[in-house]
Amino acid sequence: MIRSGTTVDQMVRAIGDRIVTGFLRPGEKLDETSLAARFDVSRTPVREALGQLSAMGLVERRPNRGAIVAVVTQEHLASMFESMAELEAICARFSAERMTSSERRALEVEHQASARMVRLGAEEDYEYFNTEFHSRLYRGAHNAHIYEMTVMTRSRLAPFRRAQFMLPGRLAKSWQEHDAIVTAIMRGDGGAAGKAARDHVSIVSEASAVFAVGDQPKTASTAPVTRRLRTT
Repeated sequence: MIRSGTTVDQMVRAIGDRIVTGFLRPGEKLDETSLAARFDVSRTPVREALGQLSAMGLVERRPNRGAIVAVVTQEHLASMFESMAELEAICARFSAERMTSSERRALEVEHQASARMVRLGAEEDYEYFNTEFHSRLYRGAHNAHIYEMTVMTRSRLAPFRRAQFMLPGRLAKSWQEHDAIVTAIMRGDGGAAGKAARDHVSIVSEASAVFAVGDQPKTASTAPVTRRLRTT
């Protein structure tokens, strides 16, 4: 049982963010007992969280030897983002063709409102908005199978997509990229919407590449930007 309100999803987020940003290093042991004590939960939800992180490729679970932080290479990260770019391009194209009038209005209103978050530098607020923005695109495609595939792929990239907002100027650039997608969808231009979404995810991939571990230890020039991350 989870005794202090900490959920498995919150543990996945907290541990995943620490792996991506270098607080937890490749090969470092993830002790279930220590993690359970840190989050004030039993070992059962810890095991579930580690299982989800393993599915994301951030944790390596070894039989009879416990879990360790996995190595995430540039190549592996690039391949996941390449798939994500194509899936989001499909969603944006379909959204331009299939979104209802109310769905289009809601997308545009929320997008314009998010500009204030960028002006204020409200990184965490924008991060949550960003997740909802992309979810609207997935739902707007009105294709259940594509929605499931896209959400599954996004979940594996979630820590990296969050980490990009630590980079200087990334919030403003993200908003501009979203603006191109929204503009195309409001025009009903599926081709332009798809291209804008693909370009957006490709840029996110490049921005997130700094957080990939690679096969060699990080140098001072490639070490990720870090900050204090919430455990909830």
